[in-house]
Amino acid sequence: MKSLRKLMDRIKPAFYGGKLSSFRSVYDGFDTFLFTPRDTAGARGVHVHDSMDSKRTMTIVILALMPCFIFGMYNTGYQHWLAAGETVFPFWDLLFYGFLCIIPMVITTYVVGLGIEFISAQLRHEEIQEGFLVTGIILPMILPVETPLWMVAVATAFAVIFAKEVFGGTGYNIVNVALAARAFLFFAYPAKMSGDEVFVASEPVFGFGPQIADGFTCATPLGQIASSASAHPVLTGIDGHAITAADAFWGFIPGSFGETSVACILIGAAILLFTRIASWRIMLSVAAGGLLMGWVANIFASPTYPGSFLDPVDQLMFGGFAFAAVFMATDPVTAARTNTGKYIYGFMIGVLAVLIRTYNTGYPEGAMLAVLLMNVFAPLIDWCVVQANIRRRMRRLVVAENSLDAKEDEIENLTTDKTDKK
Repeated sequence: MKSLRKLMDRIKPAFYGGKLSSFRSVYDGFDTFLFTPRDTAGARGVHVHDSMDSKRTMTIVILALMPCFIFGMYNTGYQHWLAAGETVFPFWDLLFYGFLCIIPMVITTYVVGLGIEFISAQLRHEEIQEGFLVTGIILPMILPVETPLWMVAVATAFAVIFAKEVFGGTGYNIVNVALAARAFLFFAYPAKMSGDEVFVASEPVFGFGPQIADGFTCATPLGQIASSASAHPVLTGIDGHAITAADAFWGFIPGSFGETSVACILIGAAILLFTRIASWRIMLSVAAGGLLMGWVANIFASPTYPGSFLDPVDQLMFGGFAFAAVFMATDPVTAARTNTGKYIYGFMIGVLAVLIRTYNTGYPEGAMLAVLLMNVFAPLIDWCVVQANIRRRMRRLVVAENSLDAKEDEIENLTTDKTDKK
């Protein structure tokens, strides 16, 4: 690292006043990515610095995502082996197959997303921010493994430009960038984002992995529920075994790459909460909203909506609900910022997620739309909370002023009485 530091210092003059000064933001971006910035807030005055800068925050979030990412690699291989009818599941082969499936998607998101951010920073003569480091890895994790790379590239470009850069870049976007890309793909290419063929890798990757029979399909648990004609559908895995709550908790089910394992998501949640990166108020209220809406739907269950028969706890474990609660709803840029607002914001996400997936059989997963919708309402929620606080303080001020006036009148009356007696 010392040699790399010396190299960066040696070429620095070319970007600071030299021939390459127009590319200063590119140099700064690489320098701050590789090393801790040495700039201070100023030479004068007293400044208290928190060790948790944006780069460290992004690094911890990526670390929290790693359990889901690594399990996603294994589960991708596991589902592929099941689909091929294999009975032996070599751990490292499954893991390597999943790695081969996901790494092209990760590379695509980073190349396209960071490329646009570099260009945008150059045009605006601004520093390159680290916000996309998390977005670039989350986006492949919330997509079906069979998503074509050109679609990933188009969705990444759309989200970075129209959900982020047009609002001013990192810290100014009003909706979660990764979810904006996911929503774009769902509405632009619905056949590739839903159905029975997109959530299980169907081909060997670079010649590695067993061959699957043509025409193989397998729906996710929520997809099976939405398309079921029975009030109590039996959920089955690729090999025909009944899917249990334990399968959903550990994640051995078809689904988007990084969203299937609740256990790994909880590990990530523990890391985010321990480091105080994410809000426990939002996570807790999302779960409470989902449980309450699931309970209400279960009370008024109807055969017309098979999802209403789903147990409230299962509502939290199937699909992307848990992943959205931990990694999406807690995005500090797009979430509510007041403590009371966080409770309202998270609760409504949980309610809307279950409401959408239960009563809209054409869209069995509601977490994405719930988070995006509440992203838009988060500023309004905070405004209402602040205004309510102002009104409450104003009422206390009026009461205090009236009390003070009453005491002044009492003192004045006492003074007058003493003067009259004299």
